[in-house]
Amino acid sequence: MTLAGLTLLRPWWLAALPVVVGLALYAVRRAAPLGDWGREVDPALMAYLSRTGAVLGGRRGANLVAGLCAGGIVLALAGPAVERRDTGTFRNLDEAVLVLDLSRSVAEGGNLQGVREAAAAVAEAAGTRPVALVVYAGDAYLAASPTTDRDSLGTTLFALDADTVPDRGSHPERGLALAGRTLAEAGVIAADVVLISDGDGIGEAALREAAGIRARGWHVETLFVPAAKALPPGAPKADPGPLRRLAEAGGGVSADIAAPAAVLDAVSAPTAQHLAAGGYGVVAFADLGRWLLALAALPALLLFRRSA
Repeated sequence: MTLAGLTLLRPWWLAALPVVVGLALYAVRRAAPLGDWGREVDPALMAYLSRTGAVLGGRRGANLVAGLCAGGIVLALAGPAVERRDTGTFRNLDEAVLVLDLSRSVAEGGNLQGVREAAAAVAEAAGTRPVALVVYAGDAYLAASPTTDRDSLGTTLFALDADTVPDRGSHPERGLALAGRTLAEAGVIAADVVLISDGDGIGEAALREAAGIRARGWHVETLFVPAAKALPPGAPKADPGPLRRLAEAGGGVSADIAAPAAVLDAVSAPTAQHLAAGGYGVVAFADLGRWLLALAALPALLLFRRSA
């Protein structure tokens, strides 16, 4: 969560702030001094009673100080942080894998040109992150190893056709499994696996692969490819439903190649944000919470002040 130029690493702690404020206000009100007695009793007598300890006033100031300390502690626990300048050096720990469906229903009956363009848009959205390319039909193949060379990747993308994968069929689970192995071998921390398909072949096996990718701290996004012309005889109809379920299992988002904004936004998030989401925020951000905690402790010194 980003707020006023700072990133909050643990924003859920802010939920405690209204509670702290409410308790502090309640304590201040309950700790009121003597109320109307201060006006009714002779000032000299009241001063004498106070000096001898016969009456005790409220500790409104002390409760207010305690409330300020508690509020500062909550803000410190929320983890305000700034991105480290050297975050870019960790970009190899944050990758993206394009998984393209080249089965007959897409390559012959779908919008193959649209698939290429959508894949290129995802690669551009990935920024400086390495991007790998997996293609599948009846089997899956690594068409391009993780690379930051977008020109080379673009050349590979626009060379894809119906004959690129010789194996007939549609097995997205194999494409997802190969993407997972590619990421594991690279030892990446954060990753986006983007499956571009018409939804054919997505079953329990593919959902298990997506859940396995999510369990590694990575995400699966999907882009739906609608049919652009008459499908070959016996070819399954394009259906975005299975792709939405796959993205949900993979902890990602789903969209259409004609409106891919949601997927592009997910992929284009900064490396620091991806690393933080993967539990490696300390690598990407300098946590200022410890310094804020020290500042919050300063008002507490007033609580130890001894009266004359």
